[in-house]
Amino acid sequence: MTAPISIAPGGALSILSPDETDLLRALDRIVTGWAEEDGTREIIPPPVYPLHDLEKFDVYRNFPHLQFVGGALDVAGTPPAPVAGVFARDDVELPFLGMPHSTCYGAYLYYENQPVAPDTTLTLVNRCFRNEDKYEGLRRLLSFQMREVVAIGSFEHTQEVLDRFTGRIERFAEALGLGLTKVAATDPFFERDGARALLQRLSPVKYEFQADGLAIASVNTHRNFFGERCRITIEGTGEHAYTSCVAFGLERWLAALSDRFEGDLPRARAAVTEAAS
Repeated sequence: MTAPISIAPGGALSILSPDETDLLRALDRIVTGWAEEDGTREIIPPPVYPLHDLEKFDVYRNFPHLQFVGGALDVAGTPPAPVAGVFARDDVELPFLGMPHSTCYGAYLYYENQPVAPDTTLTLVNRCFRNEDKYEGLRRLLSFQMREVVAIGSFEHTQEVLDRFTGRIERFAEALGLGLTKVAATDPFFERDGARALLQRLSPVKYEFQADGLAIASVNTHRNFFGERCRITIEGTGEHAYTSCVAFGLERWLAALSDRFEGDLPRARAAVTEAAS
């Protein structure tokens, strides 16, 4: 039986203070502002999905160690009660909901079975859930918020969006005096034995922007993986759409900025506002 999770500083979960909340909202407004400059519209995804939706993306094959799933309590008899902070396995009906570990899945499910313009973009923010080996406060949480900008359409469009946001991230960090390192990531995004996985090993499809070793943003190329899995096509061609996404771990930005400004979050927020202008 696993130990209960406690909401405490440095634990798996965290309640943000008013100053942390103000800074997170300011950061999110800046990123959504960048998206709006490109004419991007926003959608609101659900915090959880049916397992069969997430299963389309091989998350239980490629990232099983990160996943959380859930089902309803079995109340057919005496209502169960948690013991030491957990329910017994028999107290829970078969899990049918998956908690996403990334935000962008909502964009592909939104356009499932639809044709899109070759220069389609969306932005969305969601709660993400990750079962990590260890948790480090705002640096690494069980549940955190991720803002993403998703490009769908032609391959050229997906790369142009990544190029623009790469420049924005680098200029923003420089204005903040926040040293970032761009690092090629090796997440096994595609099925390990497939052609895409081989292509990923030859040419990285994900780059992380790290502050003091902590990944706070990433740019990701998926080629036409999600277009095929969700049967999203490009208008006028019938070809499966290509996709890419830019991801911002909002609590991780808080952690990096708190370090940069020695815990003075109002000063960090003022610097963020100035850097954005």
